[in-house]
Amino acid sequence: MAFVLVVDDDKDIVTMVADTLEEEGYQVIRAYDGLQALQYARTRKVDLYILDIMMPGLDGLALCHQIREISSSPIIFLSAKSRNSDVVRGLKTGADDYLRKPFSLEELIARVDAHLRRESRRIPSTQLQVGSWLLDKEKLEVTVAGDLIELSTKEFKILWYLAENRGRVLSREQIYSAVWGELSFGDLNTVTVHIRNLRAKLDPAGEIIKTVWGAGYKLAGEGR
Repeated sequence: MAFVLVVDDDKDIVTMVADTLEEEGYQVIRAYDGLQALQYARTRKVDLYILDIMMPGLDGLALCHQIREISSSPIIFLSAKSRNSDVVRGLKTGADDYLRKPFSLEELIARVDAHLRRESRRIPSTQLQVGSWLLDKEKLEVTVAGDLIELSTKEFKILWYLAENRGRVLSREQIYSAVWGELSFGDLNTVTVHIRNLRAKLDPAGEIIKTVWGAGYKLAGEGR
């Protein structure tokens, strides 16, 4: 099931778009300003974003820029700003698509479907290398210099998520959402415990699995 975040300061538009997406089988996260949407983007799994541009506080362009620092998921702008220069600016900011208001719900759904189909056709690598660590997603295994290290499924999934986002700081909320796949968070300390176990098995010196105090964790080290 795909998760779509819809943000607009016009609650009627959010309701109209969200209700239509839910009828099409999507899970919708509703937000009414840029700061609220950014918090959701940082803490929840989002497969596609639908953003208004003209919002108080954090506007859609600034929001798009910040989302692009943490996510490659498709972004569609819905905006009353309809000049060609506005469209170009939106796309240059990092959006994948731009739909002018007033818009057709049928066209919006078609574009959402098309972007998510395109995402699903991307073939991800089944192996990642981090220094002497080789992660195999199909086997849920990691070897270090050829030696197999036993990990639990959750430990492997956390390690894979960190490796996919190597160099980026990931919050406990992001890790929990990616690995446990739940919108409402359980005990986030379970992430801390799993990270501690990973370090004990793979990185007792703490040279690769880094803690960024007050923010989360990141994976250092060279690889592909």
